[in-house]
Amino acid sequence: MSEGQALTDDERRTLACVLDELVPPAPERRLPGAGEIGLAAHMERLAAELPAFRAALLPGLAALREIAQRRGAAGFAALRGEERLSALNELAAAQPAFVPNLVFQTYVAYYREGRVLESLGLEPRPPHPKGHELAPLDPARLDAVRARPPLYRKV
Repeated sequence: MSEGQALTDDERRTLACVLDELVPPAPERRLPGAGEIGLAAHMERLAAELPAFRAALLPGLAALREIAQRRGAAGFAALRGEERLSALNELAAAQPAFVPNLVFQTYVAYYREGRVLESLGLEPRPPHPKGHELAPLDPARLDAVRARPPLYRKV
């Protein structure tokens, strides 16, 4: 995937499987997996917009394909259970930027999804303009901050 170019079908399958490993389905709680709800498409758009994310994502997906092939599978999607986790751990050791970047972006996108919010007992809506009720502010809670000397230099 170069700038503006889409992921291959194999890269999309790999990404969806990785996302389901990061946030697996929890049927008992009615929570879908991250790959199951289509976050791979979101990650693909994100990679097109953010060169730094793309720079970590693409080599990671290629490395997962190579790791799976060394283990006798056609690709990462062909691995099962513990084999997938082992492959991800091997990749995390070799390319430390891949997993943390993907985990962060996955969590941000996953917990915005309507199905996920509903499963957690929340309304699937943005917090504004409806907003959320806040407890009244007790001004005394700011006394310690007001008593502190300034953290800046006057010019």
